[in-house]
Amino acid sequence: MNRREFLQQTACATATGAAALSSGCTTSPSGSRLNTTAVPPFPLEEVTIAALQQGLLEGNYSTAELVRLYQGRIAAVDQQGPKLKAVLELNPDALSIAASLDAERATKGPRGPLHGIPILIKDNIGTHDLMQTTAGSLALAGSIAPRDAFIVERLRAAGAVILGKTNLSEWANFRGGRSISGWSARGGQTRNPYFTDRNPSGSSSGSAVATSANLCAAAIGTETNGSIVSPASHCGIVGLKPTVGLISRSGIIPIAASMDTAGPMTRTVADAAVLLSVLAGADPQDRATQTADVKIQADYTQFLDATALRGARLGVLRSSFRMHPKVDPVTDSALNVLQKNGAVLVDVSLPSLTGLSEARFQVMLYEFKAGLNNYFASLGPQASVKNLTELIAFNEKERARELAFFGQEILQEANGKGPLTDPSYLEAKAKLQEWRDVLTRFMDTNKVEAIIAPTAGPAATMDYIHGERGLGGSSTPAATAGFPHITVPCGNVYGLPVGLSFYGRAWSEPKLLALAYAFEQVAKARLIPQLHRSLELA
Repeated sequence: MNRREFLQQTACATATGAAALSSGCTTSPSGSRLNTTAVPPFPLEEVTIAALQQGLLEGNYSTAELVRLYQGRIAAVDQQGPKLKAVLELNPDALSIAASLDAERATKGPRGPLHGIPILIKDNIGTHDLMQTTAGSLALAGSIAPRDAFIVERLRAAGAVILGKTNLSEWANFRGGRSISGWSARGGQTRNPYFTDRNPSGSSSGSAVATSANLCAAAIGTETNGSIVSPASHCGIVGLKPTVGLISRSGIIPIAASMDTAGPMTRTVADAAVLLSVLAGADPQDRATQTADVKIQADYTQFLDATALRGARLGVLRSSFRMHPKVDPVTDSALNVLQKNGAVLVDVSLPSLTGLSEARFQVMLYEFKAGLNNYFASLGPQASVKNLTELIAFNEKERARELAFFGQEILQEANGKGPLTDPSYLEAKAKLQEWRDVLTRFMDTNKVEAIIAPTAGPAATMDYIHGERGLGGSSTPAATAGFPHITVPCGNVYGLPVGLSFYGRAWSEPKLLALAYAFEQVAKARLIPQLHRSLELA
């Protein structure tokens, strides 16, 4: 697309969008009432980071034009029918930053693959600018982070434009039982872009939805256990949870230091590799990353090998493949694709470790209290709440807005824990290290390059009475060990995406990216969401 064609499409989309904002839903030829026909065409639909960069290099458009276009896309989509509510706020400095990057490109050339690329980030990732960092909680409304998170510094240094903040499951879904993924008191309910009465999963709900619905070039999420890969699977995108310690967590509102990490959420594996190349690196303020500079690769895109499945020995976690009669044919088809392209599939059953589940939860409770109290302290005297006790009290005071759908039992349980020197915490943490050793030996003994499983079942309808529902997921083994995990679309059930997971040993991102990329190239299972209202009406 040359510059004239691009600008013509942009003008058309903008004009159509202005008219569409008041047009509401229309009836499709089949008689189904959908909220898709009013949304204007989007010239950047499914465009990759590399293609955007090429267009910038060729002068087909500027960074400022990209920012305006994505801003218009967000406005058009979120003002049609049931709102996606994926984006909490836009960066008011985005256009001025874009103009500066355009000027720099004209005089010095691009800094790298992310120069001028609009990226959304989850609202638990700190930015020291005009945007708030709240984890979706009203208790932090108006809170400006004292500094950029380390990964935000790296994104800015690479020339990325921080377009805005995405909605999430409040406190990254570590607040109370019967919760609803994608809901926060600040942002409301994030909706699945395929069928908007369905849940997007979480806690990186907004990042997954925004990426899938083409509201940004790519997004950043965070995960403790499933919070990147599960919404990625539900929303039909690629999600990469790296090895804990590959990417800094400093400046990110925490859950558990033993398991937390940020990671890319993209429409392609190649885009995930581009982002990982920028995000990975050692940070003196995060001890877990002290060996990252030894382990990282300068450019993860070098591992994108379309032939990587040939001869690859993969452990098939059969217990996860019998998920549901409607899902099983999709995942069985994915196995056939792997085999036809040369993968050697070996059925495996993961070892068990007595008390691991309880140990994991206890570690999360202890580390959440310590980490969150430290985060509150970093905000200084202006913070509206200064510790977990005050947060619990705030939620009780604002019960009508904060606790209308589910409670804060997890916050209360965490608040009852002692310091990180408690013997019960140290014992639980040792159990997690034991699991890392067990899982590594298991993969070595079975001589597998990665373990594969369905990431999660297709999205369920939202239920504010009973809370989260679903068919389960496969994130826990890798999350508990702090090992890397990538999910790639592998098919769909009635138009609802299903992802296939690859997870492996610590620091095995190059291998996982290669395998996921090779599968992606032959499966071609990514569906563009159409914002249908419900499955039965589509």
